[in-house]
Amino acid sequence: MDSNLDISEVPKELVKYIKSCSKFIIAGHKEPDVDCVSSQLALRSALLRMGKTAIVCSAGPFKRPETKEYLDKFSPILPEISRKDTKVIIVDCSGKERTGDLGETLNEFPCAVIDHHAAGTHMPSTKEAPVYVDSNAPACAVLIYKVIIALGLELTEEEASLLLFGICTDSGFFRHLTEKNAQVFELTAKLIARGASPKKTFYKMHGGKSLGSRILMGNILSRTESFFDGKLLLSYETLKESETYGLEGRDSDSLNQMLLSVKNAEVVVIIRQELVDSCTVSLRSIDKVDVAQIAASFGGGGHKNASGLSMKGEISFVKQKVLEAFNNIFTS
Repeated sequence: MDSNLDISEVPKELVKYIKSCSKFIIAGHKEPDVDCVSSQLALRSALLRMGKTAIVCSAGPFKRPETKEYLDKFSPILPEISRKDTKVIIVDCSGKERTGDLGETLNEFPCAVIDHHAAGTHMPSTKEAPVYVDSNAPACAVLIYKVIIALGLELTEEEASLLLFGICTDSGFFRHLTEKNAQVFELTAKLIARGASPKKTFYKMHGGKSLGSRILMGNILSRTESFFDGKLLLSYETLKESETYGLEGRDSDSLNQMLLSVKNAEVVVIIRQELVDSCTVSLRSIDKVDVAQIAASFGGGGHKNASGLSMKGEISFVKQKVLEAFNNIFTS
């Protein structure tokens, strides 16, 4: 049986770590996505129901439109809190170094990790700092579900809705799942039974877009270039467009979906000029190409088929560097 719902896989040390403490800081990675945000909030809700103090922290920035509504729930810095009997749980990343500016302030606390990324170096698991990693899980939300159940709780409707949102965004509304992920659909059914709505979740992901976002998508599509015999498609968003359309104009999932549907396309690269001297790069692949390795080579991270990175320089420079990295894959 697929191990995605095997509650026995939750480390006993992690359950003891949580049950034995009364105060928690729940931290996520910088530039959080929906899976990170929803995992933090669902875990906080469960801990509060256990009578514990739980604070969610994120260094931000909250760049993704889907995460904007949750911004005011997070503290960008470590709040004033008694260090006595306080522990940290880091979710959806490998450790303190991925939490951005929060990292150094977390050093004085015991830190546990809950993550589903294969990329990144995870800390060794100990009783004082247990590590729960399952790279086969399509979202960290799956692991948070298992942790909540292992703690002896049933999910609330709010927690179920948050976890479904995380699973749907990280799996591309199930597009990235395979025949090996049957138990994820079993979990989805459990979340729906607890009150989560696939219809509302889909609309949160794809509905309510502005006309400007459609125009921006058309601009990016119109300048798409093909490389390596059509195996890689690359486009970009200019600084002027970033300033004109802002975060609300971005619809990365729909854009990547359209480009990956092109015949022979295996990888899609979208470069965005965020600042005069800095770009972000979105990397997506269908199956074979591990874009997480490419992202990691530039200090980024993510999954085999969905990763990202930041790089100093203008679009032309970043484009050259990224194509050089993929050249080793497509011409070897």
